[in-house]
Amino acid sequence: MKFRRQIFGFLDMLRFKKMIPLRREALANGANTPLPETYRTNELAKRLHPGYMQVELVGVRKLTETMKEFTFKRVDGDSFPFFRAGSYVALQTKIDESLVTRAYSIASSPKDALRNRLCLGIDKAGYFSTYMHDKAKVGDLFIMTEPSGEFHYETLRDSKNIVCVAGGCGITPFISMAKSLLEGTEDYNMTLFYGCRTKDKIAYKEELDEIAQKGVKVVYVLSDEKVEGYEYGFVSAALLEKYVDIKSSTFFLCGPVQLYNFIYSELAKYNLPNKAIHKDASSCPNLDIKDPKTFNLTVRMNDLVYNIPCYENETLLVAMERAGLNAPSKCRAGGCGFCHSKLIKGDYVIAANRDGRRGADKKFNYIHPCVTYPKSDMEIDVPVAY
Repeated sequence: MKFRRQIFGFLDMLRFKKMIPLRREALANGANTPLPETYRTNELAKRLHPGYMQVELVGVRKLTETMKEFTFKRVDGDSFPFFRAGSYVALQTKIDESLVTRAYSIASSPKDALRNRLCLGIDKAGYFSTYMHDKAKVGDLFIMTEPSGEFHYETLRDSKNIVCVAGGCGITPFISMAKSLLEGTEDYNMTLFYGCRTKDKIAYKEELDEIAQKGVKVVYVLSDEKVEGYEYGFVSAALLEKYVDIKSSTFFLCGPVQLYNFIYSELAKYNLPNKAIHKDASSCPNLDIKDPKTFNLTVRMNDLVYNIPCYENETLLVAMERAGLNAPSKCRAGGCGFCHSKLIKGDYVIAANRDGRRGADKKFNYIHPCVTYPKSDMEIDVPVAY
């Protein structure tokens, strides 16, 4: 086979032969000024993703008999990172010998974060939340993760008409979403249904009334009492149809599991696509097991090895927190992968519908301790949080 020579090929060869001398000349003639110590891209990345932050509690406000709002600022004086309304943070502190972390939805707006202000609405309903209500005081220091989560509006996925359904303390992410809309950070048409047992259990009532005056449709629904101007009963399909077009809307749900189950059953007949209904994930609770067994959990963290008890009805993450180990934790629902750890040996069970692992994680024996319960003695390799 014959090839015809091209003149441009010879030119390419000549340029290639001169490449090294040309580079040496360019280096010799280059400026000797030091390289920048930081770059704008790195500075922006650090502001958006600071990792763990030390925060100070600067305000506590009573919302209802069982719910309070806690306001924090960063100790280093930097602003909180900008976030998508509907996100959450994980808050950590030491309670007795336990190093405990819990995830809470953000109630303040993304613009508030830029003013070094972040608010969490916390209901008194668990170990950590009881501590916050009974013992936390202004001036206390905590560790907080950067805002995270997927419970927020997406223009390419969601309808511009969003319907938010809150139950009890599940109102907090929708306060942030409504504020973000009014501040111009987000762009959608929002209708908010807020279900409570009685009128006195409505949190953020003043803020919601003000939000309603500015254009967000707010519908209060009371299940245990009839009050003029309030809907009575549950957030049923019939009630939804009274205010919105169900088939042209995207739904955001936040509240107890019972609310999720009821709303899903009410919407089933409309055959909505999966992407039309989003629910905020809740932490994995202890299993209802009478006389749970106690197993030995061996935890490897860097060069240290810990042997701690782990009960059959609690997650591996709870066992590590109870022992005071600084294990990573964010969503506590199996979705974010932040607590991703290597299983060395042992049998386990994962909470129903909470296995958020990738295929590669399953193949190479990685687990999420936040949703994993022991069924035997276990050994795991866990990264240190910070």
